[in-house]
Amino acid sequence: MSYTPEIFEQQLKVSESDLDDLQHVNNVQYVQWIQDIAKSHWESRASSEIKERYFWVVIRHEIDYKRQAFLNDNLLLKTFIGEQTHVTSKRHVHILNKENGDILVEAKSTWCLMDYSTKKPVKISEELLRVFCK
Repeated sequence: MSYTPEIFEQQLKVSESDLDDLQHVNNVQYVQWIQDIAKSHWESRASSEIKERYFWVVIRHEIDYKRQAFLNDNLLLKTFIGEQTHVTSKRHVHILNKENGDILVEAKSTWCLMDYSTKKPVKISEELLRVFCK
């Protein structure tokens, strides 16, 4: 069955705690935002029953840092799922400067679906796929 991935968005404003010694957003902060938006997407879309049975763990991040962000920049984070395997899902995240649309970061992360009771990978069902798709 074919689905169209839902694009999930969040906005944020760069704060002083996000900056490094060079006064631009620290690369580690981008990784945190990538994980945070993935969690927010899951939390906002999955039912409580699904969230009680399953959780996701990241097994790989691929990040391209394209431009810098600075204090008080308004950012737009977008995420959607891509390719699936039996137990993994690729998640794409784009972080943009909200004011001018410049892409600051492009990331692709691989997440593995886990069963809470067994703590082992579990098959991504059609029901779970629909959580992230229209």
